[in-house]
Amino acid sequence: MRLTRRRLMATAAALPLAAALPRWSLAEMSLGDATVTTVSDGNLVLPGDFVFEPMPQDKLLPILEATGQSRDELRPECNLTLYRDGTNTVLFDAGAGPNFMPSAGELPASLDAAGLAPEDITHVVFTHAHPDHIWGVLDDFGDLLFPQAVHMMGRAEWDYWWDPETVNTIGKARAAFAVGAKNRMEAIEDLVELFDDGEEVLPGIAAVSTPGHTPGHMSFELRRGSEAAMVVGDAIVNHHVAFARPEWPSGSDQNPEQAVATRKALLDRLVADDMTLIGFHLPEGGVGRAEATESGYRFVEMDV
Repeated sequence: MRLTRRRLMATAAALPLAAALPRWSLAEMSLGDATVTTVSDGNLVLPGDFVFEPMPQDKLLPILEATGQSRDELRPECNLTLYRDGTNTVLFDAGAGPNFMPSAGELPASLDAAGLAPEDITHVVFTHAHPDHIWGVLDDFGDLLFPQAVHMMGRAEWDYWWDPETVNTIGKARAAFAVGAKNRMEAIEDLVELFDDGEEVLPGIAAVSTPGHTPGHMSFELRRGSEAAMVVGDAIVNHHVAFARPEWPSGSDQNPEQAVATRKALLDRLVADDMTLIGFHLPEGGVGRAEATESGYRFVEMDV
């Protein structure tokens, strides 16, 4: 492992965070001859209205109470998926980086604790380009964090954020998202490969279009032999309402109606195929399964 200025800084920065980051590996499992690990980028701190505002409040509160979730504030984990097959070391999304939110941006320290330098990552594959997923391509010096990695994004997602009109049409509350995404995309432009729905983007990794949270949001089916798992990104964004009432619109989705259709179809597929899912903001590392209930679904964490 090569010693670099960035690695020295990440190691030094990690020292006072030991109490906040008791473990870098939130969950790990084998998938055939590959290994899938979720690593922490910290967590977000969000006002409840960011997600819950458009939902029927009288029906919402019992669901939140049953799961111990506050109506006023959310603190979702940020779980990045690391996929290693012996040839490629693939990171799904890049985290929030140092400039989005004080509670996030811990990925460099987590990778360091895992014995990995950023230069060891061969591919960064994006689910979408919201700040907590793409801003981390730049470090606190403004340099590329993964300079030797191929960066891969769905064509529809790239085209949306690259469009100069997006900042004018996305709405005032998300304008900074558009500016930040375009800035990071310009930085990685020479390293990017684009792909479309259904393509095998790397051996054993297939793109699955799951739009609505963003226009070009992608999930990814990981398959090694007869074993499979789905990296769902933010297509299923929490472990309570998104499962219990997938038909309810979420304020976190850019196109709530499309996101509802996507979420219901994705949950149906996960249940029908009895497939492990890995969610960016789901608890305890984000690995689990969806189970059908009388009125919706529930998230069942896996002990991995």
